[in-house]
Amino acid sequence: MIKLAMRASVFILAVLLLAGVALAQTDPGVQSGNRGTGAALSSVLSNSPSGILSFFTDGQARFQAVESVSGNPAGNNGLGPRFNSNSCSSCHAQPAIGGSGAATNPEFQFPTNGVAPGNTIPSFITATGPTREARFPFFFNNNGSVNTSEPNGGVEDLYTVTGRSDAGTCNSSTALPQPSFAIAVAENNVIFRIPTPTFGAGLIENLDDSTLLNKRLANNNNNLGISGALNRNGNDGTITRFGWKAQNKSLHIFSGEAYNVEMGISNLLFTQDRPLPGEDQMGTGLPANCLNLSGSGYPEDTNNPGSTGAAILDDVSAFADFMRTLAPPPTGGVVLNGSSVSASTIAAGSALFSSIGCATCHNPTVGNTQASNITSSLSQTPVNAFSDIEIHHMGSGLADNVSQGNAGGDQFRTAPLWGLGQRIFLLHDGRTTNLLTAIDAHASNGSEANAVEQNFDNLSPNQQQEILDFLRSL
Repeated sequence: MIKLAMRASVFILAVLLLAGVALAQTDPGVQSGNRGTGAALSSVLSNSPSGILSFFTDGQARFQAVESVSGNPAGNNGLGPRFNSNSCSSCHAQPAIGGSGAATNPEFQFPTNGVAPGNTIPSFITATGPTREARFPFFFNNNGSVNTSEPNGGVEDLYTVTGRSDAGTCNSSTALPQPSFAIAVAENNVIFRIPTPTFGAGLIENLDDSTLLNKRLANNNNNLGISGALNRNGNDGTITRFGWKAQNKSLHIFSGEAYNVEMGISNLLFTQDRPLPGEDQMGTGLPANCLNLSGSGYPEDTNNPGSTGAAILDDVSAFADFMRTLAPPPTGGVVLNGSSVSASTIAAGSALFSSIGCATCHNPTVGNTQASNITSSLSQTPVNAFSDIEIHHMGSGLADNVSQGNAGGDQFRTAPLWGLGQRIFLLHDGRTTNLLTAIDAHASNGSEANAVEQNFDNLSPNQQQEILDFLRSL
């Protein structure tokens, strides 16, 4: 009898364990297949107004162009002297051109495929990890220790052009070294950012300030401890909206800064070669032999007055036009463990997403756009971005100690969730590919999301699964 009772107990325990596995919530993961992401807005596809489609396709082609330092017969010159990548699309590739980082990281290959010969691959850049840029929150003292009284926060480019056959006189790694990444990692003085997807960005750009201000008032009327703010442009005081801290005002500025910071190409908005923060703010600037490497003078990216149509534009304007006219990412079905998730389950997850408070920041609709002078698809259109475009205190767990505009060290823009179903790397630094981990990371000391994250934790495993299924439908 005792043995039978013991066997029964073991059997019951096994059944309970199996039931727990069956009920365990699982991120459905990146959804495969083409949902139509990466297409132009419908009015652009209809070439309305006449000629706009050529501006989209021209910008899309330039977005994929590979840049050289000098001597490129296609005219794509100006790379470096320091850079993170050599084309826009190498960072913005998933699930289509204009998206976020792909599953295979191009930055990992640069030292071995001739893009950055002689450079060392930083430890935080891996073959299948996120495409990243690095920043040092604080400057270093001369002895290599961290000087916490001297905030830094600027981008420390991964690679230099030294060793390239087209780098001209800038051929000394001693004169132009890589940043001290190994020391920064050892001293815990490095943070990362991953590329933000640009689908639907033209709609976000065309939201007027009044819509965002009214939405903020409505969002702040809650009992969840959430009180977002709007980042602002230091020049005219208007609301900024692009970047992980909503630090950039427009897609034009977003493009110009990226061309200069990520690829080292001077342009009509950022007209000089960019030294590292230490060289610029606390040093002597770039070595003279590493300036004007393209041989064309400054800025390296200019308008083309001898051309006509879209070809007359500078690259930065073409990039902005391409991103501005990209359609928002469509929603789609979800497959979990080989089976399609029902529409009723996704609808239940959507309702729970709102009821527990996620939608207080991740607003399903921010509002409607203002009238557009560019193309009709940008006019009076709902912006279903699942974001409020506000910055929020996210607590010590996500803080990067970098301030940009009015955004402090633990403040981040509410990441738009449209397109999340096909996004690989999550959170601002790409630290995870798992939605559950990303949700858990919202809770830490000082985070405005603590109450909402606790609400999520209080749900049953089945209800949590419904939310995960819903998120991967976006």
